[in-house]
This record gives sequence, structure tokens and C-alpha cells, in this order.
Amino acid sequence: MYEADTWNDGPARGRTASRLAERATALAVRHLLSRQNAEGWWKGDLECSVTSDAEDLLLRQFLGIQDEKTTRAARLFIRGEQREDGTWFTFHEGPGDLSTTIEAYVALRLAGDAADEPHMVKAAAWIRVHGGIAASRVFTRIWLALFGWWKWEDLPALPPELIFMPKWFPFSIYRFACWARQAIVPLAVVSAMRPVRPAPFRLDELHTEVGVRGPAGAGAVVRGWDRFFLRLDRVLHAYHKVAPRRVRQAAMNRAALWIIERQEIDGCWGGIQVDATYSLMALHLLGYKLEHPVMRAGLASLDAFAVWREDGSRMIEVSQSPVWDTSLAVSALADAGVRPDHPALVKAADWMLEKQHRQPGDWAVRRPGLEPGGWAFQFHNDNNPDLDDTAEVILALRRVQHPDPVQVDAAIGRGVRWSLGMQSKNGGWGAFDADNTSAVVGRLPFCDFGEVTDPPSADVTAHIVEMLAVEGKCADPRTRRGVEWLLAEQEASGAWFGRWGVNYIYGTGSVVPALMDAGLPSEHPAIRRAVTWLSSVQNDDGGWGEDPRSYRDQRWAGRGASTPSQTAWALLALLAAGEWQSESVEQGIGWLAQTQREDGTWEEPYFTGTGFPWDCSMKYHLYRQVFPLMALGRYLHKQPLERPFDETTGVPSSRRP
Repeated sequence: MYEADTWNDGPARGRTASRLAERATALAVRHLLSRQNAEGWWKGDLECSVTSDAEDLLLRQFLGIQDEKTTRAARLFIRGEQREDGTWFTFHEGPGDLSTTIEAYVALRLAGDAADEPHMVKAAAWIRVHGGIAASRVFTRIWLALFGWWKWEDLPALPPELIFMPKWFPFSIYRFACWARQAIVPLAVVSAMRPVRPAPFRLDELHTEVGVRGPAGAGAVVRGWDRFFLRLDRVLHAYHKVAPRRVRQAAMNRAALWIIERQEIDGCWGGIQVDATYSLMALHLLGYKLEHPVMRAGLASLDAFAVWREDGSRMIEVSQSPVWDTSLAVSALADAGVRPDHPALVKAADWMLEKQHRQPGDWAVRRPGLEPGGWAFQFHNDNNPDLDDTAEVILALRRVQHPDPVQVDAAIGRGVRWSLGMQSKNGGWGAFDADNTSAVVGRLPFCDFGEVTDPPSADVTAHIVEMLAVEGKCADPRTRRGVEWLLAEQEASGAWFGRWGVNYIYGTGSVVPALMDAGLPSEHPAIRRAVTWLSSVQNDDGGWGEDPRSYRDQRWAGRGASTPSQTAWALLALLAAGEWQSESVEQGIGWLAQTQREDGTWEEPYFTGTGFPWDCSMKYHLYRQVFPLMALGRYLHKQPLERPFDETTGVPSSRRP
């Protein structure tokens, strides 16, 4: 606890915060070092809604590969995530989500739960009140159409002939973000073939006359571009009936080749569970037997997404984040004062160096001739390195005293050149592609879930700018354009929008350190506005938190229960801005120290990451460990330690002020 009698006195308060931070840092370092894999990487679980778990069961039903152990474990997990009102959610303490609830309900029925069981009756009643199956998203209705629970003709058309469209065409697959095109290509095959497997039961209890039907909605008034796309959908439905057989078969063959070419060495597709699911389904429909090497490897890869828990349940990760987690863990340990030649850091650096991309991927469609050099998010994703991971890996490598500095410098040089070459025209950086900013593709009727393009974002751009500044490129015109873009993106409140983390706290926590590293003075108006905003949204307990509802409702901006990761993001911004002696910072440090458990960890039930803002929230289980350690370490770097850390932690007894 805080020393209440001295906390309000400035110098005494600072000493108290420093002592709390020292102990918390030592415990957190010891814990994080203990979690490193023998190969050198770190990885926390990546939790999403039960959509992934439900769709895994649906795929197994469709392919006829169910097994009792998997079904029982999935059933246990899905049932455990249901709330008292019968719903399932997309983030902790968020509102019930219709499509997620429908998919979870259907999965439980496939797993053996009867429709008249109390928890199922609750779920069905809630679904009907909220519009029933007809009001669910397109992707949910595609799953239901596979079993005859929805009509294919009532779904938006998705012709496989899209695969033939040149890159300049408005509806080219390369106008979509990488995660979207890797789902759209196989789904186009599925939608064209319109399979229906016999359903083991009916879903009459989920239908209602209330709600929408089809892509436009019953009785909806459709104007402007929406009217155009509705008419286009009707044209495509008509084309489906008369599509030349040779053209369609050629499109199917091209799609199959496109899919197979993107299968990773571990059998997965892009390291994303849903893309693997759709790819397996499409290839199976195209005649690939389950024994085919491509299918066998793909099915085996699904097991890598399964996290088996002590209670016998089985959670499916939507993706895996070892490169991201490892780079953050290295930076956190370095911030805490772990010596740069510590074996754990060197081993992590070796592992990250091996993961650098040396071959072009889909990004080269827009940047032909650019030398590869990025890093991806997952264990295996050779086609889609991303700018965020690349920036964080370079920042982490610079913190390690590696025995082969020439190798490190060469890898970093490739990464910097690739990053600079991926800058978008407006001066910012997207996550995976340059200038992936189409305003058209997201209006297509089947694009009603998540983001389908990859425009520049403040958080990714900030990480690139920070990395370029560390690499001595503050004066580079491309860095200055990135800085100008960030300044133009600041909200009136003083915050920045966070695309890949929730939300304004993440965006602001990313941008302020980058701008400071890029040479902005702490007195700059943009920095002052950010500091004022962060101080204004600090919770009474000293922490910070933000609910994902801020993506739809500005009243939630910077508001929510305090979490370790979001508290750390706010502290990273304030510390970078020179606020390390402020009351806000010391209270935030105190909150982190107070809420730490004796084993050096923090608890965080809330979802603070995003796949798609609002639609796909994520809980990175390692966030609650690495970001608080970063904040504590950077706070301590501003003050001399009052006593040395234990030698076993790897933290030296003195550090630079």
C-alpha cells in the first residue's frame, strides 16, 4: 500500500514510488525471464471471442473429422464463456454480440447440448429478440448456409473470377488488406460452389420475422453507393447462373493455386486460424482429399492454435504472436536494466534474426523491386511481414549486445530500408501494405465484418518513426513526413486513435514517445495537449483504462477500469514527455506496484488489443507483463536506485540517471 502519511509530500512521494517500482521491477524481471522458451522466444496466449472455437467445431462437422475429446473440450470452453443473460461477447464486460452468440449456440448444439436446456433457451430467446439469424453478419450466415440453415441465394455474391482482376482494378483482391484477401479468395470458391451438408438438426428456434434478411435488409431505404452495390450484387447473382463453365473452372483453378502457394511451412495460412479454416474448406470442395499432403498439413496446423487448459477445456487462438511478444519482452527487460549481453537477450536476438524475411510477399505487388527485410507477427507467415513487428524487432535488437554486431547491423539495415520503402503516399504507414486505402471494397455487401483495408494508423506510424529516430534518421525527409502525418492526426482532445490497441490510450502511448524521439520538445503544443488529456482520464485509483466501446462511442474515450497494460501505455507517454516527477506518474507507478502479485505478474481480464476495432477484440496475455515492466524500468532510469537488485535477476546495481 501507499504510505498515506507521506504520499502527498512531493519528495517523500517520489521516494515511495521509487521503492515500490524497484521491488515490482525485480519481481517482474524474474518472472519474465522464467517464461522464455528454450529456443529464445516468448509467447503469451492470444485470446479472442468464442467465434474461433465455434467455427473450429463447424469446420470439423463440415469435413466429418469430429472427435469426442476435441468436441468435449470445446464445449466446455464455450459454455464457460456464456453469460447469465445467455449471450456471448466480443470483449470482457462488453455487450452481447448477435453473430457470436448464434455461432456459439450452433456449436454447442453440434457438441450435444439440447435446445431445451436452460442455458440454450436463454441464448435462443436473446437471439430472437435481437433479430434472429437474419440479422447476423454475412460470415455467420455463410457458415449456416453450409448446413442448409440459410439459403445461399440470400447471401451476397462473391465470384471467384475476382482472382483475374488486375491490381489496378477497383475490386482486385490486392485492394483488400492481406488478412481479408486470404479469406476472400477461398470464400469465393465456397460461395460459387454453394455446398450444403445435411444438418443434424433444425434451427427454427433462432428465426424470427423481426430483423433484416439478405445484404440490404427488409424494407431498408438504400441510397447512393449502397444502391449501386446492391444492384451490383444482383448482377453478380444473375451471373452466377450463366457463368461460362470454362471461365469459372479457370477461376477455381487459379484460386486453388493462389491458396496453395500461400500455405506456410507449418501447414497454416498466414498464421491466422480463420484463413486456414476457409482455405481448407475451399480446397476440400475443389477435390483435395483429407489425405492430400496440403490438407493433412493444414489440418495438423489447426492444433497449433489450441490452448488446452487445466480444467480440460480447449481455447482456440485466432493467431499467435511470438515475434511481437519476443521483441516487446526484450525491450521491457532492457528498460528494466537487464544487462545487454544477458544470455536471455542474446538468445532472443538470435531467434529474431532467423525470422527476418528475405523473399518478397504480397506487399511487393505495390512495391515491386523493394528489397525484403521485414518481420512477421507469427511463427510462420512468410508472405506477410508487417511494419509494426519490424519496427519493434529493430528497436529490440538495438538493446542487445550481440557477439556478431555485423550480422545485427546488416539485418537492421534491411529492415530499415524495407520500412522506408513501405511508406504510404500520405506520409504514414499501414501494418502490412503501402497505400492500401480503397474506399470502395469495404462497401461490398459481403464486407460487413471488421476492417478490409489497411490504411496508415497512428500507432504503426509512431513505431516506425520511433525506430527511424533510434537509427539516426530524424532528419530524413521520410521521417519528417511521418512526424507531420502524426501531428495532423491528433484528435481535438489531445489523444491519438489506436488501431491495433484499445484505443486512444494506446494510440497516445505510442505517438508521444515517437515524437519525442524524433526531436519534438516536451513544450510542443501537441505534447502538452496529450499530457493534459492523459492526466484528465486517469482513474481515481491511479491507473488508466479504456473500454473497446470507445471505438463506437466517444464517451468511452480513455474511460474504463484500470488495467496494467493501459496504465503502462499512459505512463510511457508521460515519462517520454518529461513528466516523471508528476503526481499522475507517481500514482500510476504506485498502482502498478500495488496490483502486482507476489509472483511478479499482473492480472488483466480485459481485452486491450484489437484485430478489428470493436468487431474483433483481443486479449494478449503477455501485455500485462511486458508493458508494466517497460513503464517501471523507464521510471527508474530517471532516478538512482536506493539498493541493488538481486544478481539472479540480471539487473545491475547501478544505471545511468
